[in-house]
Amino acid sequence: MIGSKEISPVELTESHLRRADELDPQLGIFITRISDQAVDVAREAEAAVMRGDELGPLHGIPVPVKDTEAMAGVIWTHGSLPHKDSVAEADSIPVARIRAAGAVITGKTNTPENGFAGTTENRLGPPARNPWDPERTPGGSSGGSAAAVAAGLSSYAPGGDGGGSIRIPAAFSGVYGIKATQGRVVRAAVGRSGHSIMNNATSGPLARTVRDAAVALAVGSGYHPDGQYDTLTDAVPDYLGALKRGVKGLKIGWTPDMGGNPVDLEVVRVAENAAKAFEELGATVETVDFNPSSYEEVFWTFFDYFTIKGLHEARHDWTHNRDQLTDYFGEYMDRANTLSADRMWQLLGNIGWYRKYVNEFFRDYDLLLSPTLACPAFKIGEEPEVIGGMRVPHRLWGFTPFTYLFNLTGNPAASAPAGFSSSGLPIGLHIIGGMKDEVTVLAASAALEEARPWADRHPPVS
Repeated sequence: MIGSKEISPVELTESHLRRADELDPQLGIFITRISDQAVDVAREAEAAVMRGDELGPLHGIPVPVKDTEAMAGVIWTHGSLPHKDSVAEADSIPVARIRAAGAVITGKTNTPENGFAGTTENRLGPPARNPWDPERTPGGSSGGSAAAVAAGLSSYAPGGDGGGSIRIPAAFSGVYGIKATQGRVVRAAVGRSGHSIMNNATSGPLARTVRDAAVALAVGSGYHPDGQYDTLTDAVPDYLGALKRGVKGLKIGWTPDMGGNPVDLEVVRVAENAAKAFEELGATVETVDFNPSSYEEVFWTFFDYFTIKGLHEARHDWTHNRDQLTDYFGEYMDRANTLSADRMWQLLGNIGWYRKYVNEFFRDYDLLLSPTLACPAFKIGEEPEVIGGMRVPHRLWGFTPFTYLFNLTGNPAASAPAGFSSSGLPIGLHIIGGMKDEVTVLAASAALEEARPWADRHPPVS
């Protein structure tokens, strides 16, 4: 519509900003808004349209960006009170690519401190809230981005995923989210304070449709010579071309609990019903014994280690502001400081075992399906200690036992809306692919979306 001059970038941006005025106080979407700057960029985008310039894939589209990403000249808190006045000196690579694609960035979305929680509360201001029920969490750590997309404020918002932080809020908020293979989307920032906090984290899109996610993922994907961590040198796959491939002939594994993890029976029922849709579309779906035991302890040790390593390298002054930190982030730092070299050596060997286990699974299967999360969204601050009659091993993360394994292994994974609980809360289906095979994940996601559309379902706050 922008390209054909049916709507101008200025009109679209002003509409977005008016809706943000209404929705943000209800949902805690933003940490920082940059409305005046956004209007100036929209005017430049409109002028480019009128001149007949070549337009990028996001030209003139309002996009809110998660506050774990740096944007030059804009406050960059990382969700942390000690950095409430910090200003980024350079764009992160994902932000630079979003801007180069023509997007109009409208602000920085809410995130837990340094992205280190599966919900979105910090000491900077109000928590992010779920548009389906504002008393409940939208998930995290990309909670502000998910709330923005679910409420219809934007068609796409970038998130980051170091343990499920795209897929968790996608499932809780009833939208689509995908993380690519590790290294497909370069995560490291450029410039001062530019270290990526965790090297198993990747940026990726939250969107209302699979097509929008594919467009956005293509914008973020691709080799970057200045990336501080692994970056794939492969050509970016044809994500849009994948959307019409379908799933006919695919061999798909389904696991309701991934080795006996606590999970709500209603979640299993809804997710399994969505998994069966692939049989109707021509795939073979088998219940599998997928049981990579004890991966949660390995992941959390890895997570703790990179807490302290990344933060000491990036922002030395966090340890001097201990009283300003959230309880959960302070606890991560305390645990990380006690890790020994021997334990880290053991850990690296364990990660190799899990990668081998998952790679061997994908020799026989094209996809793995599971529930994205163990329960529907819960009330803010009331993380469940018991799910499906079983006590969870980690209160702050017990509701998400299925996501973080694939940050250890690096596999691409998405969460697609599967349906709703009896109380009207979204439930997600987790779609995991083999290494570098985002194409099959997107093809299956698009086939599910076509068979059981979700974009026409709108939450009460929207």
